[in-house]
Amino acid sequence: MTDPSPPPSDADVALKALRKVLRARRRGVPAAERKRAALQLARAVERSGWLRLGRRIGLYLPLAEEIDTQPLLDAALRHRCALFVPRVTDYRRHRMQFLPYDSTLQRGRYGILEPRGGIARSARNLDVIFMPLVGFDADGNRVGMGKGYYDRALAFLQHRRTWRRPLLVGLAFACQQVDALPARAHDIPLDHIVTEAGSRRFIRPRPFT
Repeated sequence: MTDPSPPPSDADVALKALRKVLRARRRGVPAAERKRAALQLARAVERSGWLRLGRRIGLYLPLAEEIDTQPLLDAALRHRCALFVPRVTDYRRHRMQFLPYDSTLQRGRYGILEPRGGIARSARNLDVIFMPLVGFDADGNRVGMGKGYYDRALAFLQHRRTWRRPLLVGLAFACQQVDALPARAHDIPLDHIVTEAGSRRFIRPRPFT
């Protein structure tokens, strides 16, 4: 007989409640504001210089409540970036990889559009990854939907001592910011956040070599 799973910690309970609040806040953004925010976000990314010829870009295809990434996707294609989008490869262990973007898409178990096929790439082979999130704070901590797909895909960054790639850029509405989030050991912090209000870089101490 196996031991029962440990009860959730107070931090886990608090984080679950916060996700519920932030998702409601995100769903509450009116349609007209959503459309305007998506365009403003895409323009901010274009000004950043991250979209360059041949750059390998990871970009999620959004759920209905998330900020629309279609304007940013169009901009990446205009700049002739090599565009890759996530596909879940193991639902039980919460694993995903990135596949080349094309117009042949299907909906996965969570209702998210995914490529049908193509040669998968690890996140470590990309230059920039634009990431979804439920909430973020002023230190670049991010909270997602709770399954940990991105944290697992990016776990290799915890062992990098002298450099970081890919660049991790969170995409969100400005209303998704909170004062502070718990920084857990397995969480991978953002390098930048972009919202309709602009972009922000998070400065981190340079690791010792």
